[in-house]
Amino acid sequence: MDLGGGWTSDRLLSGMLYARCMSLGGWLQEQLFERRIVLVTGHLDDGAAARAAAALLALDAGGERPIDLHLDSPDGALGAAFVLIDTAEMLRSALRVLCRGQVGGPVIGVIAAADHSAASPHARFHLSQPTARFAGTPEEISAQSRQQQELLWKLYGRLARRTGQPAEEIAEDMRRGRYLDAREALDYGLIDQITPGSQP
Repeated sequence: MDLGGGWTSDRLLSGMLYARCMSLGGWLQEQLFERRIVLVTGHLDDGAAARAAAALLALDAGGERPIDLHLDSPDGALGAAFVLIDTAEMLRSALRVLCRGQVGGPVIGVIAAADHSAASPHARFHLSQPTARFAGTPEEISAQSRQQQELLWKLYGRLARRTGQPAEEIAEDMRRGRYLDAREALDYGLIDQITPGSQP
């Protein structure tokens, strides 16, 4: 069944490459790479981002067919999100993102780095700022806070270019923790399409 935009039901239900700590047999890993699917699920920390980035780069080196990145990550570290954003921009292959479950925090920025983005009908989006903990001397904490703010505004800028919304409005939405369903995310300009199915 063709779901539009290159998505098919068998691809959505077939094996997925988990960018988490999971044991995968050699045969299964071959199947996942053959389907060129990477799944990022749960909190996006540095380790999960590094594993997902490595998978994307390996698939990109293996051919130029599109890579499908499935996101179900409600939050994450800002630096980890930029690992995936920077990796996505290095790829020769087209990157297609499918959002499932909930995507939120800085992980929203990964959507903006994709060549095409879609969401399942019941996907949810949480525009929220990442939490950050700083440690060290007062000078070090000040430098870390400044760097965090610079990265945040880079994120707002990317989302502004993707959605057509003003960066200041996106910043305010993320400060308020605005929630969007799939239809609202489409109207907001965050995604390109909703995969067919039962509507929310």
